[in-house]
Amino acid sequence: MKAAVCHAFGPVGNLSIQQMPEPEPGAGEILIDVASVGVNFPDALLVRGLYQVRPSLPFIPGIECAGSIAALGEGVTAFAVGDRVAAMSPRFGTYAESVVVPANQAYLIPDALDLDHAGALLCAHGTAYHALVQRAALRSGETLLVAGAAGGTGLAAVQIGHALGAHVIAACSSEEKLRTAKQYGADVTVHTGKDDVRDAIKSLTGGAGADVIFDPVGGDLAECLARSVNWNGRWLVIGFADGTIPKVPLNLPLVKGYSIVGVFWGSFCGRDPERAQTNHQQLFEMAVSGTITAHLHALMPLTEAPSALSLIEQRTVHGKIVLNP
Repeated sequence: MKAAVCHAFGPVGNLSIQQMPEPEPGAGEILIDVASVGVNFPDALLVRGLYQVRPSLPFIPGIECAGSIAALGEGVTAFAVGDRVAAMSPRFGTYAESVVVPANQAYLIPDALDLDHAGALLCAHGTAYHALVQRAALRSGETLLVAGAAGGTGLAAVQIGHALGAHVIAACSSEEKLRTAKQYGADVTVHTGKDDVRDAIKSLTGGAGADVIFDPVGGDLAECLARSVNWNGRWLVIGFADGTIPKVPLNLPLVKGYSIVGVFWGSFCGRDPERAQTNHQQLFEMAVSGTITAHLHALMPLTEAPSALSLIEQRTVHGKIVLNP
């Protein structure tokens, strides 16, 4: 099978497109013929050796995909060969024509949902749904501030927050990104490159601050966000697309009475597969109804995986890039 392979941690351009042995499913696993692969910021971190987990070299990156089941491992009864599924791979490996994943981390795709959108739905929307529903318990009428609101995970949070009845503030670094966020459900916007972000949030919230902050960016913006959370608010730590892990003065959550809440979707799926299954089926229903959709920035062949990751690192992508093996 063809795959994108990382032989040494470093720049994403060093990924090698080559032939690899076809994997075989073990007990409790399924083999997927991959049709689409969602490209995510953590994939670039993996290749650079900067992710929370460092796989053994060489490895194939990628954590989500969609396709059809080609073979079943021993004991798998919930699926049949030919079923259309979206899946998460806890051992990575989705940047390939075939991948083996645990059966309990695969999800049947409704007939009305195409494989490209399904392949881009799990990581971003799964993270946002878990963050806003389980970790933040976002309530209708609350104010949700989304940093990096035009990226894959941020745009998913905008859509889901809007669907849950929140008042959504989108924070982005360009006018074009702000337009994208508005298109997908943001009520108001903050331009992080032009506005005084703290003053803008105070103005938009009547001085109270946001009830929930969804932050996949980190970096310098965090200093402002730390002072922009409402009493009893929740600051969701999703990731660090800025490249810098911020240090937060802990007196701020103390005196403002808010919580800093970590969100690690991949670990959640492994630790609580039944709830993850419920979450993802809910997301598919929302997608079929048109409540949410994966905004596809581009469809690219697998051979262009290094270029796709480079675009992600440059933070020029609106929504998701999908690779088609």
